Formats: sequence, structure tokens, C-alpha cells
Amino acid sequence: MARPERVLVAMSGGVDSSVAAALLVEAGHEVVGATLKLWGGDSDSGCCSVSDVDDARSVARRLGIEHHVFNFGDDFDEHVVAPYVADHAAGRTPNPCIECNRHLKFDRLLRRADALGFDAVATGHHARIVEHTDGTRRVARGADPDKDQSYVVHVLDAAALARVRFPVGHLTKADVRAEAARLGLATADKPDSQDVCFITATGGRREFLDPRIATRPGRVVDAGGTTVGAVPAVELVTIGQRRGLGLPGGADPAYVIDIDVPGARVTVGSAADLLVESVVLQDLTWVGEPTVGELFAQTSAHGIARRCHVAGTTVVFAEPSRRVAPGQSVVLYANDEVIGGGIVA
Repeated sequence: MARPERVLVAMSGGVDSSVAAALLVEAGHEVVGATLKLWGGDSDSGCCSVSDVDDARSVARRLGIEHHVFNFGDDFDEHVVAPYVADHAAGRTPNPCIECNRHLKFDRLLRRADALGFDAVATGHHARIVEHTDGTRRVARGADPDKDQSYVVHVLDAAALARVRFPVGHLTKADVRAEAARLGLATADKPDSQDVCFITATGGRREFLDPRIATRPGRVVDAGGTTVGAVPAVELVTIGQRRGLGLPGGADPAYVIDIDVPGARVTVGSAADLLVESVVLQDLTWVGEPTVGELFAQTSAHGIARRCHVAGTTVVFAEPSRRVAPGQSVVLYANDEVIGGGIVA
């Protein structure tokens, strides 16, 4: 066994982080649990609630470890909520879960762990960290392809990779639940959290954004500029969207292919019009040196990885691929390992 470490485990109150903590305890590490209090508003998504803190505390008690709650609400507002609002105002489609990982779980929490003298931070993400013979580390896909979360943790840099642990990355979700049941953890049968923690299922994005930005109705036009429909808020439309466009029934399927927020105009086209040969990224970062040659690009958390190569900041697909909304992330893989990623410009 590797030498025992002092590990701070981010315990969300879900089954994955519960088992992550349990496995580290069984391996002989000194484990302390921490639940991050991030969002103080309404939430019905299964995270950021009082009951989740209670569940995490119950698991910690069962495991015989300390449990703390860290209030990172101000950081969450600054680095996740405010950019989410600003992106919608500009017609972009943000990915707040990636930004939460970037700024909170693998920055703010790591800095708190440093201050408290921990060797490492662990989470319940379904991903793995692999180490090569030259000492370099990379994020790799988790063992369960249906639950793989390497896409949302691609933001880890070399410094973080040395100090982050993913104890359940080698397990399937069924394995995780079986471990939780074996250990008698209260979270064994708890459903997975869904969607964005600060967007409620009842009110949706519209209810969240209305008090924060001025949304405007927009007209929907075809490629020739003819008005064919309408949307109640152009800021809430995303590339590839098909529903809620006010289009007449019986027509051929139409998809959003362009959004002009200043002009309050949404352009629709066919599925073929959604296909592009390349996409330009901003904030493109690499794990190590930029890679030349054939790679795979994944454009959503559970999307299909497509063959590509990178020229500068442009990802060139081997075959035409569905357009990616500005604000979304494109993650680059060499086989199962993350080697880079960026945000669609």
C-alpha cells in the first residue's frame, strides 16, 4: 500500500463521494470529510441543500471521521453564477458545472486543504488519474462509460493532478452502490443529483434569469430572412435547439443555427445546416505540450468523441460534426486520456 495520506474528501451527500471516503478509510488514510456550501437559494436538484449536508454528516459518522462544512458561497457567486448570467445575456450557453470544478472543487478547496495541512483532496467523480513513466499525470475516463466524468474535470492542471484523488474512478456505478450497501451507508440508494444546482426544475432558467437580466422576445427566421416563428427570450435560446421556437406544425424539422442577441433574431435551418468542419476555441489549455496528430474531441458531458486534429486554436473534425454552442467546452482526448480542452469562442 502507498504511504498513508491525510486526505480531505469533498462529500456532497451523494453515494459516490460517500464511497470515495469509505475506500480511503479502508485503505488506511487519515480522512476528513468536507461538504461545500455553495448555493444559498432555492434548489431542487439534489445538491446544495440542508438534507445533503445531513446525509454527508451521517456517512462521516458511520465511517468514524470528522466532517466540516465550508461556506464558499461568495466564490461560487463570483466564479459560477455571475458568469452564467453574463453568458446568457450575451447569447452564449455556459457550462456551470465545469466552472464549479475549475474554481471551487479544484482550486478553492485545494487552497483550503493546503492551509489545513492535507496531503490530498478526493472527490467522488467517475474519472481516473494515470501516471506515466516520466512522472506526468493525466485525467483518464472512468471505468463506467455511462457515468464517465472526465469531461467535466478536464480543467485539472499538473499541480492539481499531483494532489487530487478519484477513489471510485475504477468502479462502475453498480459497484459503487454495492459498496455503499455493504458498508451500510445511508446514501446507498440515493438518486444521483441532476442538472444545475441553482436552477429549479419547476422554474427553470427563465425564473432564475428574469430578476438578473433583461430578456427580450425575438423573431425566428429562416436562412432567407423570412420570419417563421418567435421566442419569448432570445437570451435563453441555444444552438441546436428544436423546440419552443413557435414554428408551425407539420413543417420539416428545424434547428437553431445562429443567435443574434443584439438583433433579437434566431436563425433556423435543417440538420445538415448544423454541421461544421471545425470549431474555434478560446482559453485552450494542454496537459503538457500541445499534441500534434489525430485526437478525439468530445463536445458534451456524455457525447460521442469524434476524430479531429488541432491547428492553433481551431479543432478540425475528420468528418463534419454538429455545431457546438459558444460557451460550451470541447475536451481533447488521446485514447482515454484528457490532453487538453477549451471553450467555444
